[in-house]
Amino acid sequence: MLAVAMNHRDDDDAPADLTRREALATLGAALAACTTTAPPNPQRRTERPPMPPASPRMPVVYLPHGGGPWPFVEGLGDPAELRPLADYLRSLRDVAPQRPRAVLMVSAHWEEPVVTVMTSPRPPMLYDYYGFPAASYQVTWPAPGAPALAARVRALLAAAHINTRADAARGFDHGTFVPLKLTWPDADVPTVQLSLREGLDPAEHLAIGRALAPLRDEGVFILGSGMSYHNMQGFFRGGDAATASAAFDAWLGETVALDAPARDARLTQWAGAPSARRSHPREEHLLPLMVVAGAAGADRGRVAWRGGLMGARLSAHHFG
Repeated sequence: MLAVAMNHRDDDDAPADLTRREALATLGAALAACTTTAPPNPQRRTERPPMPPASPRMPVVYLPHGGGPWPFVEGLGDPAELRPLADYLRSLRDVAPQRPRAVLMVSAHWEEPVVTVMTSPRPPMLYDYYGFPAASYQVTWPAPGAPALAARVRALLAAAHINTRADAARGFDHGTFVPLKLTWPDADVPTVQLSLREGLDPAEHLAIGRALAPLRDEGVFILGSGMSYHNMQGFFRGGDAATASAAFDAWLGETVALDAPARDARLTQWAGAPSARRSHPREEHLLPLMVVAGAAGADRGRVAWRGGLMGARLSAHHFG
């Protein structure tokens, strides 16, 4: 019996030993498979490369562009008056916290029935002045356009229910190329122009600026190019440019420094300001300020530069 039992045990043990070997082999293969094919730790799987820091918020600026191609043609104006303005315009390159990705310029010299955006990747020059020396029509500023920014501008305005159109042929007028040739003489900052809307309604242009405010966090430097005083009769025909411009300029400086609701209410009613119509018989040179103030949001303004031109007081205003 013992012999038989032993034989039976041996017979049973053989397949049992094989089964254990197979089990161990299977387990080893399974562990290897887990090591090589199991999904990574879920926490590691959801990690992403760090996002780049948000672009520092850009300021917004209302600047005086002077008359015609004054910085680039000899004999246009009094150097004692024009030199400080040229120095101020050159200093604008240092106003922003970083080099702008692009400039959006609202020029007093472009009005359309519908707000219109320049879309050319290579905008031409538009010499929109008359009667100046031949050299005035040889000035160049070949900055690139920015079609992607133009599309973004239109999208923001559409979201605010402001109709727009595109203009692929429009060139840089002197409200753009004169000041910016001083600020960026290498013409290496992509630039898009935005028109005013005919009718020159101040509340409407404040709304345009509010719709465009997100661009400030996208590296876009919003500029309004005009003049805080623009009365051609006052300049050339012995008008009261000094008195009228001083009164209106004082009101303007007080107004931009107010909180946004008070500021915007006063700008909407600008025609009631001291010497308003003596300073702006027609307001196209003031309206770029409305877009700038709208884009400023809660940022209060300040007088960043003050000077003179042909007996009138001029000023520039910065927000943010």
